Amino acid sequence: MATRLVQIAMNARDDSAVGRFWAEALGWSVASEEPGVTNLEPPGFVYPDPAAVCIDVIRVPEPKTVKNRVHIDLATTSDAHHAAMVARLLGLGATLADIGQGDVPWTVLADPEGNEFCVLEPREVYRDTGPIAAVVADCADPRAMARFWGKAMDWTAREVTDEFAALRSAKGVGPFLEFIRTPDVKTVKNRVHLDLRPYPGDDQAAEVARLRALGATDVDLGQGDVPWTCLADPEGNEFDVLTPK
Repeated sequence: MATRLVQIAMNARDDSAVGRFWAEALGWSVASEEPGVTNLEPPGFVYPDPAAVCIDVIRVPEPKTVKNRVHIDLATTSDAHHAAMVARLLGLGATLADIGQGDVPWTVLADPEGNEFCVLEPREVYRDTGPIAAVVADCADPRAMARFWGKAMDWTAREVTDEFAALRSAKGVGPFLEFIRTPDVKTVKNRVHLDLRPYPGDDQAAEVARLRALGATDVDLGQGDVPWTCLADPEGNEFDVLTPK
């Protein structure tokens, strides 16, 4: 058994506005919009497919208070593309963000609700990822995180060191999932989390039990009676296991 990474879930006080920003930023469309949830997908995308990780923007009442431990990196293909993308995103409502990055070749921005993200300088490794190069998580132990997530999903490790780990779909398509060693400690619920989905015909409860055996723990976020299961990885990062599809 295995699960697939199918969605990035972002919390926002105004899901519609944040959803519109990210749709414009990525060149995607609003696939569906219900009260409190705005779903984004690439044009012509047939869900689920490892070629893209969709985005759900979910309305929450609480504001952002600390730097996000999970963020998105955007890919560019040239220096000119990088400069043009940064200018376009600033025009859409993004702002420059200082998270102590110093003098780096990429640009750190924040969306209209302050969610940090990076516009990367051109890198060959991200040439075929689509607009999202990677979903990146801060962590204390990249090796341990790579072991857990590698066993949790049908993704494979592409690079693992003491400071950095990267995984990608076993089909070699779509964005990377990356873990970067940082000294920061998780203090609040993540405003960006991952949604996993078992394959058709698999058993959700059995998959949840397998993830618990790998080191995941149950978390109560006040979700109540919902069809998905809320878990946390070994470093406390929340994620959801959806029903098979």
